[in-house]
Amino acid sequence: MDELKPCTANSSPLTPLGFLERAATVYGDCPSIIYNNLIYTWSQTHRRCLQLASSLSSIGITRGHVVSVVAPNIPAIYEAHFAIPFTGAILNNINTRLDARTISLLLQHSESKLVLVDYQSRNLVVEAISLFPSDIKRPPLVLITDHTDHDNDNKSSQTVDSNFCCTYESLVTKGDPNFKWIRPQNEWDPMILNYTSGTTSSPKGVVHCHRGIFVMTVDSLIDWSVPKQPVYLWTLPMFHANGWSYPWGMAAVGGTNVCLRKFDAAVIYKMIRQHGVTHMCGAPVVLNMISNLPRSEPLRNPVHILTAGAPPPAAVLFRTESLGFLVSHGYGLTETAGLVVSCAWKNKWNRLPATERARMKSRQGVRTVCFTEIDVIDSESGLSVSHDGASLGEIVFRGGSMMLGYLKDPNGTRQCMKDDGWFYTGDVGVIHADGYLEIKDRSKDVIISGGENLSSVEVESVLYTNPAVNEAAVVARPDEFWGETPCAFLSLKAELEKKPTEKEIIEYCRARLPRYMVPKTVVFKEELPKTSTGKIKKFELREMAKAMGKSKVSRM
Repeated sequence: MDELKPCTANSSPLTPLGFLERAATVYGDCPSIIYNNLIYTWSQTHRRCLQLASSLSSIGITRGHVVSVVAPNIPAIYEAHFAIPFTGAILNNINTRLDARTISLLLQHSESKLVLVDYQSRNLVVEAISLFPSDIKRPPLVLITDHTDHDNDNKSSQTVDSNFCCTYESLVTKGDPNFKWIRPQNEWDPMILNYTSGTTSSPKGVVHCHRGIFVMTVDSLIDWSVPKQPVYLWTLPMFHANGWSYPWGMAAVGGTNVCLRKFDAAVIYKMIRQHGVTHMCGAPVVLNMISNLPRSEPLRNPVHILTAGAPPPAAVLFRTESLGFLVSHGYGLTETAGLVVSCAWKNKWNRLPATERARMKSRQGVRTVCFTEIDVIDSESGLSVSHDGASLGEIVFRGGSMMLGYLKDPNGTRQCMKDDGWFYTGDVGVIHADGYLEIKDRSKDVIISGGENLSSVEVESVLYTNPAVNEAAVVARPDEFWGETPCAFLSLKAELEKKPTEKEIIEYCRARLPRYMVPKTVVFKEELPKTSTGKIKKFELREMAKAMGKSKVSRM
C-alpha cells in the first residue's frame, strides 16, 4: 500500500463552489432566491453568477485579488459568494453597520480591488473612499441598484454618478454565461476575507481557504440535519461570517433563499406564512424579537431556528419554542467560519421540566461531527480542566475549518494558533460531567450585542478623548432586546466647572462610533474600583451593571 499515492484523479482541491453547478443540474427549475416580487431558479442563479464572474475577469479581477461587498441580505450578496471566488478572487463582505472611517481602514488594509455597494450604503462608502490617503489607489465602485425596493422614494440614490464605474446589473448582463470558472489550484488557496469586530486601529482580517469553507459548509448541513430543498429565511446577515456558510449550504441541498433587506417580527411571521419557511438562523436578539410580538399565534408548521452569539436566556427559549419554533444552539467564531460546537440534543432531555430543558439548551455543547477537537485548558498547568462544570479554563480548538490566519498579522496569528497545535479562542468556559461545554466569560471583555461582537477597549478609547473624563470602563449590561449593550462607568476630572450629563456622553460617543457601539447606559462614580496593581476591576463593574436589571432602551 505504500506505493499508492495521491494523484490528479483522487486529490481534486475541495471547494464549495461546485455546489452551484450541481444545483443547476438537479434543482434547475426550482426556486433559488425569492426577494420581494423577484424569483430566480437555480439555473438562473448559476447563469447570473457565471456572467458576473466573466465580467469581473474581463476588467482584470483575478486570482489573489480582494473584492469587497457592502450590502444587506439581497440577491447580489448571495450571488457574490459564488461569482467572486469563481474568478479566483477573494470575497470580502463588510458589515453595513460600520462607520465610514472603519470601512475606509478595512478597504485599505485588504487592498480591495473593487467594491460592490448597495445603493443604501452609497454615501457611506463614498465617504470611506474619500478618507484614503492620496498615495493609496482607490478601488472602483459598482452600484447595486434595487428596483424591487418600493419603500425607497429617493430614485436619485439608484443613479450612477461619477463615484461609480457602472451598475451591478450591467456587469451581469454583459457577462458570458459559458464562462469557465477558475477552480483553485490548491484547496488551501484563500477564498474568504472577513474582519472581526475588534479595534479598528488594528483590524483582524480572518482568511479562510476553499478547503475550510467546504468542510464548514458540509459540517453545518450535517449538524443541523438540513434536508433537501428547505426554505431558508435570511435573518442572519451574510456579512456575519458569511451567514455561517449557509449561502453555499443552500446550494448543496437546493434550498430556497428568502432574502430580506430589513425585517422585524411581523415581517418574519409574514414570510413564514407566505413562503412556507422551514429554517432560519439568528442571534438571540432574533429569538427575543419573534417571541415578544404581541398577539403572535403558534406556527401552523414548525420552523427550525439556529442561534449563536450568546447563550439564549431560558425564558426567551421557552417563549420561542412554545410558538412552534425548534431552537438549536451553537458556538463558533469568525476564525472557525461558522458553528463548530453545538448543543447536540438528547431525547431523554425532552422529559425534563421546561426550565431545565432551557438550561440544558443554553449550554454551547460538543464539537460538531466534522470538527476535530475542542477542549478547555487551565492557563497555569496547560492541562485539560476537570469535567465538573466549575473548573474554568480557556476554550481551545483544532479542526479543518480553522482560518489560515490573520491577514498581514503574523504576530496575532502566532498568539492564537500556538505551537501546541491549538487555536486559543480567548473565551473562558467549563466542561460539565456529561462532556458538554459552557462559556462562562469573555476573557477579552467582548460585548455581544444583537449578534455583533464589539470591543469595550474601542469604546473606552473614545470616552477617554472626552476632556471631562478621568477614567472609563465599559462592560456589558443585559438588554431585553439586544441581549447585551455597552454600559460605561466613568469618573470625571475634579476641576470641572460643569459636569456632563449621561445624555451628553452618549451624544459624544454617537458622533464618533457606529451606533451599535454607543453606550446605552452611563454611570458616574467618584472613583472606579481597582486592584492593588491599579487595574480597574471590571468584574465588579459587570456585577453592578447586571444588578441594574435589563436595559429597555432601544437602539433602533
